[in-house]
Amino acid sequence: MGDMNSKVVLKAEGIVKVYPNGVVANKDVNLEIVAGEIHALIGENGAGKSTLMKILFGMEQPEKGKIYLNGQEVTLDSPKKAINLGIGMVHQHFMLVESLTIAENIVLGKEPKKNGFFLDRREMLKISSEVAEKYNFSINVEEKIENVSVGVKQETEILKALVRGAKILILDEPTAVLTPQETKNLFEELRNLKKQGHTIIFISHKLNEIMEICDRVTIMRHGVTVETKEVKDTSPAEISSKMVGRDVVLHIDKLPAKKGELCLEAKDLCYTNKLGKMMLDHVSFKLYAGEIVSVAGVEGNGQSELAEILSGMKEKNEGEILIENKRMQDYSPKAFREKGVVYIPEDRMSVGSAERMSIRDNIFACKVDQYLKKNVFLDESRMEKDAKKWIEDFQVLCFSSKQKVNMLSGGNIQKVVAARELTEDFKIIIAEQPTRGIDAGTSELIRRKLIEFRDAGAAVLLISADLNEVFELSDKCVVMWNGKINAYFEDTAELTEEELGYYMLGVKNQSKEEVEKIWR
Repeated sequence: MGDMNSKVVLKAEGIVKVYPNGVVANKDVNLEIVAGEIHALIGENGAGKSTLMKILFGMEQPEKGKIYLNGQEVTLDSPKKAINLGIGMVHQHFMLVESLTIAENIVLGKEPKKNGFFLDRREMLKISSEVAEKYNFSINVEEKIENVSVGVKQETEILKALVRGAKILILDEPTAVLTPQETKNLFEELRNLKKQGHTIIFISHKLNEIMEICDRVTIMRHGVTVETKEVKDTSPAEISSKMVGRDVVLHIDKLPAKKGELCLEAKDLCYTNKLGKMMLDHVSFKLYAGEIVSVAGVEGNGQSELAEILSGMKEKNEGEILIENKRMQDYSPKAFREKGVVYIPEDRMSVGSAERMSIRDNIFACKVDQYLKKNVFLDESRMEKDAKKWIEDFQVLCFSSKQKVNMLSGGNIQKVVAARELTEDFKIIIAEQPTRGIDAGTSELIRRKLIEFRDAGAAVLLISADLNEVFELSDKCVVMWNGKINAYFEDTAELTEEELGYYMLGVKNQSKEEVEKIWR
C-alpha cells in the first residue's frame, strides 16, 4: 500500500484469552494495523481470529496483553467504549431491524430529537443521506430493510458504524453472501473509505479477494499470529500453507460425471412462510445418481426452504417429491432418512449439532440402534472404535470423542456434522452452504468428500452462495430467484461468475423452454 512504516493506529501486544472451559483462544497474539490500510486477517477456524476481533471491539476481555490506539494504551471493556474510541465492527450476521428503514437503522440509538423528546425525522434523513453521499453509497435511505438486498443491508451496517465516528472498521466475512456484482461494489466502497483516511480490518477465508483488495495480511494458526506480509509479496498458496501448516489444494479436479438412475424428482413445489411470502413458486427439477447439481442464488430466494423441504425439515404447501420414482407419503425427517436422504444444514450450531453433547453422541445421533447389544445395551467399545475412525477420517481436531461440541471451532463442528451425515447408508446428499465461513483446509476436505461420494454413485444437491465452489463442484447448475428456478446450465464450463451473478440478481432470466431442460 505504499510506505508500511506509516503510523501504527491500532496495536495488540501479547494478547492471551482463555475461556472458562479451558479453551485457549489466543496465546501471545501480536498485531499491528497501519493507518489507512486494508489489512486482512486469515486463519483456520479455531485459529483465534474471532476472539481477537471481539477483544478489539470490547466484546471480550483478555487475561493478558495490551492494546494501543494511536500510541496510547487503552482498555476496551465494552463495545460502547470501542465505538467511542472510533472502532466499528460489521458482523457477519447483520444486526438490523428489518421493519425499520435504512435511515432509522443508521441512527438507531443516536436518534436526533425534536424538543428533546420526539424523533426529528427530517434531521434523521439529512444525517443518513449525507453520510451515504459522503462515502458514495448509492442507496435510498427511506427504504425498509426487509425490502432491500443483502448488499444494501451490509452498506447500512457500514454507514451505521461511520455515523458513530468509526475510523477503524472491522469487517467479518463481508462477502460471504454477496454476488460478484455486490462484491465489486463493496470493494469500490472500501477503496473510497481508504482514500478518505479510514482503516479496515478485513476478515475472510477467500484468498482471491484478499489478494485483490488488501494491502497486508496477518496469518493466524492455533491461537498465535504466524506472520504479517504485504499482499504483493505473497500468494494464495503460501498464505493457505502457513494458515494450516501444510500444502492445500486450492482447486480440486474431478472426473466427468457418470449419470446414473433418477434418484429424486421435485414437481411443482410451493411453500409460503409464516409471513405470507411465497418462498417456493412451483419449483421442479430432477436429481440423478453420480451428479452434483448446484443451486446458486442470493440468500432469501427460496434455496434454504428447498433444502429443508427435501430433507423433511419443513413441509411443502403444494407439489410432489418422488424418490426412486416412488411418491413420498410421509414428509418427516425420519421418512427421508429411511429413503436414503442425508442433510448437511446451513446452521451447524442450532440445527446441525447438539452443542452441549459430545462429539461421539453427535456422530451417533442417528445410528444408536446399530450399536445395541441384544436390543438393550450399547456396545461402547465398538462405538468408541468407530468414533475414533470417523474423527480421523474427517480430521476433527479434538482431545477425545467425549469432548463437547461447543468446545470446537466452527470448522471442526462442520466436520462433526459431515461425519454424522456422510457415514450413513445414503443415496442422496442435500448439502446447504457446507463450506461457508470455514478455512481452506476444512473446505478442501468437505469438497473432496462430496466428489468422492458423487463418484461412488450418490446424488448431490449443493446449495451454495460461494461461486468458486459452484464452478468447482457442479456438474449442472440451477439459479433461484424470487422463489423460482430462473436459469439452468447443463455445463458451467462456458459460464462466467459475472453472468451467473446477473441471473442471481434477477437481471437476466432464461426462457421457460431453457429452464424446462431440467426435466429432460
